[in-house]
Amino acid sequence: MAAMSETAESPTPATAEASSPFGRMTATHKLFVYLCAIFVSCLLLGDVIGGKTVTTPLGPISVGILPFPVTFLLTDIVNDFYGRRGARFLTLLGFFMAMLAWMILQLSTWLTPDKSTYFTQEEFAKIFGGSAQLFVASMIAYLIGQFLDINVFQFWKALTQSRHLWLRATGSTILSQLVDTVTINVIFWTWTAGADPSSFLGKMSAGERWSWIFLKIFREYGIKVVVAVALTPVVYALHAAIVRFLRIEPEAHEPKKTSE
Repeated sequence: MAAMSETAESPTPATAEASSPFGRMTATHKLFVYLCAIFVSCLLLGDVIGGKTVTTPLGPISVGILPFPVTFLLTDIVNDFYGRRGARFLTLLGFFMAMLAWMILQLSTWLTPDKSTYFTQEEFAKIFGGSAQLFVASMIAYLIGQFLDINVFQFWKALTQSRHLWLRATGSTILSQLVDTVTINVIFWTWTAGADPSSFLGKMSAGERWSWIFLKIFREYGIKVVVAVALTPVVYALHAAIVRFLRIEPEAHEPKKTSE
């Protein structure tokens, strides 16, 4: 009888799987993990490959512009479906992963290579070592841009009562990327010129330097605006797919603040 009772009470494989931590994850949880993973991957790849520039009709631009639009897109999707707290979590996760990646890259650059190494020390340091100026500038610009994007998105969502997805997605990205582009270029290039007077910017007069920096800002921001507008149909398509196939509804908009 005791053996029969133990057999009857033992959980079935399906029950055991459902009671496990992963089994308790819903489609909403799993989607958030995927969105975070893609976001962090694109953020880190953009930082690593950003040192290469390519020629365009508007002038040279960094190839880092390829993965970064994906981060704009995912920030808006997370902001809409998981709200302000979800978007803040995503932003801080990206920041801490960028710090971790940078520290590992610095350590691996510092270590002395063996004679069998594929990359020479100079090649590895140039590609992966990065500069403290670029890292500091990019992280400051990232945090300011992301938190501004989150707040502007939520402002438009509340104001329009969750209507006009294009307005909150494009409007928040256009404003946040203006701040992001200005911040990273001003901090990095003025810091670099000041630290190295022999560089091409260091040899310029103050007026020439600011002219060069703001032309670069104008060129890069113009491309980001075009990309943000072009991604609007993608935002709608992803939004519809998540609602239709995963049965996940966006988080309700925040109530309007009324003056007492």
